Amino acid sequence: MTALSAALAREIKPEFFRVLSGRAGALYLDALDSLHAVAMEHPAGIDRDDALSVVEQCVEEHRDLLQEQALADADADNAEAGTATHPAPALPSLPPRERARAALEYLRETGWLEEEERSDWRRLIHFHPNGLLMIQTIRKIAFPQAIVFSDKLVSVCTTLAGSDPGENPEHPLRVEPWQHVESCLASLHEGIAELRGMQMAIERHTRQQLAAATLRENLTVLFDKFAEQIGRACYAELVRSRLPLRLAEARRLVEELEADATLQEAMLAEVHRRHPAFSAEEAASLVRNKLTELSDLLQSVVPVADAVDRRTAEFTRRSLARFRYLQETTSENRTTVQTLFETLNRHFAGQRVTSLESVEVDLRLHEVSLFSGTGSLYTPHLRRSAGEIEPLDEEASEGEQGAALRRLQSAMRDSLTVGRANRFVEMLLSEPGESISSNEIPIHCEEDLADIIACLLHSSASDARYKVEAARLAREGAADATAAANRGNGGADADDTAAAIYDAKLSYRIERFTLTRK
Repeated sequence: MTALSAALAREIKPEFFRVLSGRAGALYLDALDSLHAVAMEHPAGIDRDDALSVVEQCVEEHRDLLQEQALADADADNAEAGTATHPAPALPSLPPRERARAALEYLRETGWLEEEERSDWRRLIHFHPNGLLMIQTIRKIAFPQAIVFSDKLVSVCTTLAGSDPGENPEHPLRVEPWQHVESCLASLHEGIAELRGMQMAIERHTRQQLAAATLRENLTVLFDKFAEQIGRACYAELVRSRLPLRLAEARRLVEELEADATLQEAMLAEVHRRHPAFSAEEAASLVRNKLTELSDLLQSVVPVADAVDRRTAEFTRRSLARFRYLQETTSENRTTVQTLFETLNRHFAGQRVTSLESVEVDLRLHEVSLFSGTGSLYTPHLRRSAGEIEPLDEEASEGEQGAALRRLQSAMRDSLTVGRANRFVEMLLSEPGESISSNEIPIHCEEDLADIIACLLHSSASDARYKVEAARLAREGAADATAAANRGNGGADADDTAAAIYDAKLSYRIERFTLTRK
């Protein structure tokens, strides 16, 4: 088998990659990018003069770079190139137009561009296929697309673990086993690449988060970029897919494939059909290697997914730490906090703060003014340490059960519920429609007073089987009726409303009311 380096040397010139690695690599790369954008608009080719104008504009944009690149540096590049057929031109020593011409010629000689001469003396610039492929790859690296988690891994698990091929003769693995094994392998490679792409994307967002200089940048990376592109998109799909459970079943099916003689024969027949020159041993080795690769790839998915989880957790931790840091350093205490850390770095260089047993540095507290005194501060409740819990016997004695029932009855009796009020009214008034004034209700102890309070509390409840009417309101209603009658007879209004009447009950005074059973 031909080595990759030898095969690549046959296709491209040795100077092909030097375009990107030389001192003027940034100029050449931006010139290629600009030419690629123009080439997309002119598929028939770029006129040479137009191409020179595009490259000349890039030369002007990199004027500072070319000024810093001295002629001696360019000569050093040529010396490093050794016996290179097309050494890089010394661009700083040329005028702008000549620099563009030399750069365009260098890109053509190294195999990135091609020049076409037509019969009408026009010269058109085209991208060489290898150069076009390379610039597209570079653009994908420099401007990564949004990471997605497609259903490739899920589809592999569904194909392998959808049903048992040994029991279902119409299962896809029994009809076309070799084709589905190859399809699963391709999907697994793409799915694992997606997971690794998620790792790189999370790392990229982590670097952006650490480089955030303001709280706005910090929150933008967290909510506008990470949450939109990863958190609520591909990472949510990864969690929803439940891969660990599905992959375990898929691996079990692969083991059954390796032990199924019928499927092995079908896969060997397909391999012999595609590769007639293979011997039986070579075909069997190929099938065995593919199944082993399939099992290994299924085994490697979970560690990669776990790595994505760890990087996501690390991003969240660093985002929170960065947010807290920016809160301190961008606030009014920035100078104080900066002085603190500079002092720590000066006295304890190379150590961690958590490992310091004692800090012999004078640390000044920030001045605090309490306009309302310390009384305005919230005092937290004292927390008592929990005592030891005595273990309970499996069964309670009759005495313990009786004591528990008595405590429960006491708690129910003491609770002022609407049920207690209804029972008190039913005991006090035997027939519906009966009424009694509060001064006639016998009250001998605190329990009787609690019954009265329960009635007053729940008189407006929907399930109250009684009603309460204050005597004062009844007298006011009668006085209003009398005043209306006097006005009708031509008499004067009367304001005879009396003050409220209170009844003394135990050590309390209760406004008189009428209790009526519904």
